[in-house]
Amino acid sequence: MAKPVPGARPAEVQELARAQDRLSFIYIEHCIVNRDSNAITASNQRGTVHVPASVIGALLLGPGTNVTHQAMVLLAESGATTLWVGEQGVRYYAHGRPLARTTRLLQLQAEAVTDRTKRLAVARRMYEMRFPDDVATGLTLQELRGHEGTRVRQAYRDAATKFGVNWDKRSYKVKDFTSSDPANQALTAATTCLYGVVHSVIAALGMSAGLGFVHTGHDRSFVYDVADLYKTSLAVPVAFECAATGDIDDLAGITRRAMRDAFHESKLLTKCVQDIHVLLNAPGDPDEGYGWDIVDLWDDREGVVAGGRSWG
Repeated sequence: MAKPVPGARPAEVQELARAQDRLSFIYIEHCIVNRDSNAITASNQRGTVHVPASVIGALLLGPGTNVTHQAMVLLAESGATTLWVGEQGVRYYAHGRPLARTTRLLQLQAEAVTDRTKRLAVARRMYEMRFPDDVATGLTLQELRGHEGTRVRQAYRDAATKFGVNWDKRSYKVKDFTSSDPANQALTAATTCLYGVVHSVIAALGMSAGLGFVHTGHDRSFVYDVADLYKTSLAVPVAFECAATGDIDDLAGITRRAMRDAFHESKLLTKCVQDIHVLLNAPGDPDEGYGWDIVDLWDDREGVVAGGRSWG
């Protein structure tokens, strides 16, 4: 007789919160991350905080963070995307296991990205979702890039004027966050938070972060594609508003907290899941079908046949 596994029973897929029902992200640093039953704990000299693992979308682990093996087991079983980030949360290093057990959307993504006509259609759809007042029908990718660059630069200028922030151009150094002006520091912090949340949705849906339609050649190309849908409407205004506070010492922290509130108010996770379905023309309900732990077999004549049975 097998010995019972010690500790709390891991949640079944059907018991887990849907990707769009989860908290957007939690950033922690200088603490010990552990497990208490089916909750993640973060402890430091000020005390301990408990967070149910099944409601975490993305857990950002910053400097000075020690995470136990049991905590990582629980996060993986709960489908939370764990991200290791640099100081102030402005660099991304790695992430953990997704929630989805199906490749339904991954297959649609792969089919679209490898078909020139479908890929261009998705790229145009992305542009129209970002700028609904500008029709992209018939535009080439080169023309789309030109239009996009013009609109983004104008968004920077408009936000700078609205919040009274000095602005020249987008500029930052990957290895030296503080060398940029306040607006660029806030933009870097805001977009990093946006990338983390979008990455968590993509991973939770069982898709590839690397198979992008506009961006390509990077292991997060699709993350950048999807994040761009919300950059000018969400990250840019939040960043410039935070830069206008004049609090340089904690600008990254202020920006992260402002982005967290913006994610909650805009219901970004729900919108992101829905938008990905629209981009890929995915059939069915976006809320259904991600927890099915089913393995089918590919057939060169019939397409897909049932697995888990003898075909002899």
